[in-house]
Amino acid sequence: MRAVLLTTLILSTLSAVRLEAAVKTQEVTYEHGGTKLQGFVAWDDAVTGKRPGVLVVHEWWGHNDHARNQAKRLAEAGYVGFALDMYGDGKVAAHPPDAQKFVAEALSQPEVMKARFLAARAMLASNPHVDAEKTAAIGYCFGGAVVLGMAREGMDLDLVASFHGSLGTAKKAAPGSIQSRVLVLHGGADSMVTPAQVDAFRQEMTDAGAKFEIMVLENAKHSFTNPDADAHGMPALGYDAEADRASWQRLVEVLGEVFPR
Repeated sequence: MRAVLLTTLILSTLSAVRLEAAVKTQEVTYEHGGTKLQGFVAWDDAVTGKRPGVLVVHEWWGHNDHARNQAKRLAEAGYVGFALDMYGDGKVAAHPPDAQKFVAEALSQPEVMKARFLAARAMLASNPHVDAEKTAAIGYCFGGAVVLGMAREGMDLDLVASFHGSLGTAKKAAPGSIQSRVLVLHGGADSMVTPAQVDAFRQEMTDAGAKFEIMVLENAKHSFTNPDADAHGMPALGYDAEADRASWQRLVEVLGEVFPR
């Protein structure tokens, strides 16, 4: 019996090692308007042929490990994940006031944000593992607002998904303008995005004729996908392992519907 258990343990360990080894990552640099941008791409080397690419837009903290980890999770799910840089030079904030400053600067230049998003998309499309005709974008917190903004502008994306992202906008989507399927993963205890804002977003998407879904994760706070959320001393933020798991599972399900194999 001990021999059988030991053999099973060894085989399980080897399988896990093989799975981890199949995911490859690469640091890349690209630019817009003379500003260097930091990218991180992940793919499963065991998968053959081209596959859909998924852009990952970071939280207000910047291009950090959280965004990169999502790119790796996408690779494990059979896609090419690309964590992009909206701030330039891979800037990362350690404290909320710095993050707020970075966000304010980015939001004050919407055309620059769009151009940097498009620069990342072009970089992803040039990857030899990517089918450039199949592209999605996911975003977290600030990044959720970014990808929803791209959908509102009618950008040709197969899917945009927002995790605990801001839902409000000064420029609502026009009827028929949204080409993307839209998925919103929202924390039921998110005090930074009010129920009224969720209702307004739902009405906006309905009026625009979008194919959309809002999944509410009960009791989850803002930033529920980030294991470091509780470390910043902000009561409104909190990691929720179950909400993280359930929201990711739903993303993978919808990606499978959008990109059937």
